Amino acid sequence: MTTILLNLFLMAILVFIVVMVMRTNRLFAVVVLSGAYSLICAAMFVNLDAVDVAFTEAAVGAGISTVLFLSAMAVLPSKEKQTTQSHTLTSNLTGLVVCILAGAVLMVAAFDLPAIGSPDAPVHQHVAPRYLAESDQVLHIPNVVTTVLASYRGFDTLGETIVVFTAGLGVFLLLCGETRTARRQRSDAEGQEAHDGK
Repeated sequence: MTTILLNLFLMAILVFIVVMVMRTNRLFAVVVLSGAYSLICAAMFVNLDAVDVAFTEAAVGAGISTVLFLSAMAVLPSKEKQTTQSHTLTSNLTGLVVCILAGAVLMVAAFDLPAIGSPDAPVHQHVAPRYLAESDQVLHIPNVVTTVLASYRGFDTLGETIVVFTAGLGVFLLLCGETRTARRQRSDAEGQEAHDGK
């Protein structure tokens, strides 16, 4: 019962953060709230005994992503571009309808899921026993997670590696670009030079 109450409390905080993100147009506030959102998600994962996922969410979602977003803000305007009121209302209503429909579908589908931790769940009866049996004997890899990622999901892992490399390259190019402060200083210097030339 305590776990359910704690999860409901954390879920309420997540909803509050989402509302705050939707209501603000300051990018710095959005970045900070996104980091807080990731930390709350990590707390929920810990409460659900998924500590490895919680660690990844905290390190990547709240840590690295927040730093990269703050770095990206150096080359972006400090405020979101304003749109017309009618366009904003239409976009918000469309997004709300899509979220409600997707949430309803997920809630209906959740009723068909097996109980949490059930050994009779299909995921534990299908290929997991084979992975556990073959990891050391057939592939001679003692770590089952490494076996799954490097062998059985080799193409998937290669695709993930390409995605991570592309994202890293994009971050590198972003950080090497001219910052907003540098552009302002260059513009001021050019304006001063034009004024002095007159």
